[in-house]
Amino acid sequence: MENTLKSLEELKQASSPFPQSQAVQAWKSQGKQVIGWICTYIPEEIIAAAGMLPVRVTGYKAEEIVEADAYLYTNSCTFSRGCLEVGLKGEYDHLDGVVSGTSCDPIRRLFDVWNNYLKTPFRHIVSVPHKVTPDAEEFFAGEIRKMKDGLEACFQVKITDSALRESIQIYNRGRELLRRLYDLRKGPVPPISGEETMQVIQASMRMPRAEFNSHLERLLDELSHRPLPDDDGRIRLIVVGSMLDNPEIMGSIESLGAWVVSDELCAGTRYFWNLVDTSLEPMEALARRYLNHPPCARMRPFSKRMDFVSEMIKEFRADGVIYEIVKFCDLYGHDKPVMKEKLEAAGVPVLELDLEYGMGGLGQIRTRVEAFLEMLRIQQ
Repeated sequence: MENTLKSLEELKQASSPFPQSQAVQAWKSQGKQVIGWICTYIPEEIIAAAGMLPVRVTGYKAEEIVEADAYLYTNSCTFSRGCLEVGLKGEYDHLDGVVSGTSCDPIRRLFDVWNNYLKTPFRHIVSVPHKVTPDAEEFFAGEIRKMKDGLEACFQVKITDSALRESIQIYNRGRELLRRLYDLRKGPVPPISGEETMQVIQASMRMPRAEFNSHLERLLDELSHRPLPDDDGRIRLIVVGSMLDNPEIMGSIESLGAWVVSDELCAGTRYFWNLVDTSLEPMEALARRYLNHPPCARMRPFSKRMDFVSEMIKEFRADGVIYEIVKFCDLYGHDKPVMKEKLEAAGVPVLELDLEYGMGGLGQIRTRVEAFLEMLRIQQ
């Protein structure tokens, strides 16, 4: 999309280069700790309340993975192997800690290798239930308390309820702003593209949240004055599926004459969609929020994820869905045929894409996306 946004450029600058962004470097220069997190079920608020910076651990693209293949099977997804590759090359040595969830088997094995072979001072894994019940919420609250206790013991800090409440307010504010950003994409001509939106999400995971919120507030103001092109009836798409945090993929899809108007991704709506209930005790509130956020494919029942995707399609008036899967991701591969069948029965066309994590563009799948868009245009 034309018309460069100053606030977006500032966000991109602060959150790059990968993996040690300018914002991270500035934080470390003050003698403060940085904690990497691997799964969206990890409460960033606890890390921030300890006076530390939470940043998301991500990886290299598939063709750059060499060393990690000596530690993880090559039929593990390229996301888990890509994250490990960065770590093994020492590019996450600036991290003072890493926290993972029990998201799936490859991520558990990633943490096992990290725990045994990398020198990150604090290493912790949080056991995440597969369904949401009162007992599961109580169990998960206990798990994140263990994470809190571990941070306190390792770094000799005290994480108070007052600090947690302040952290929750800051992160809730960021979620509200991101919801406003997504709401702008419901209109006939979104003032911000899917590629630009993913750049914003990416920045949110690589810098202090209060600083990010200020940038996003300015960006939303800029967008209210951004000239819009004429409505040319572009196809409106939602991208759902496994780990995808590469804005270039979104940009490649949109370059073919579509709008990516929303998503169901852990680098998208699943990351920020619901708020923490500030009327509850902080740790209980965090346990409820994180266990109840829009579910990924590891969670059961499947109907909750299906309902969320259906609501996204309705709210954002999507013409079709791209269901992308990082190769060897069993969880999303298991859900894919069920979701595809239900969506197509409801009259929503679905394109299945198998991707390698971090691929720079559509490459050889470009023809399939073009054919899908042409089919949707004919059906309009």
